[in-house]
Amino acid sequence: MAAINRDDVAHLARLAHIEMSAEELDRMAGELAVIVDSVKSVSEAAGDDVPATSHPIPLTNVFRDDVVGHTFTAEQALSGAPDSDENRFKVPAILDEA
Repeated sequence: MAAINRDDVAHLARLAHIEMSAEELDRMAGELAVIVDSVKSVSEAAGDDVPATSHPIPLTNVFRDDVVGHTFTAEQALSGAPDSDENRFKVPAILDEA
């Protein structure tokens, strides 16, 4: 078992401002120990000849190239706006600026 005990869990719970009962502390210590042991066994299985990976399959960029298409003039863009001011959309104020 990993070296995670009830006191370690209680310390972490205090740091995270989580209240835990004595039963929860004991149960969590066991669960965290199993997790740490699992990570340790995986780390041991990967030797120096196995390169570190961040993802199990290679990732490629799936975004299309940026291509300039049809653009609107300011007048065209604002033609359907309910209100505008100096070539900008005019919207109701939502913040109180005192």
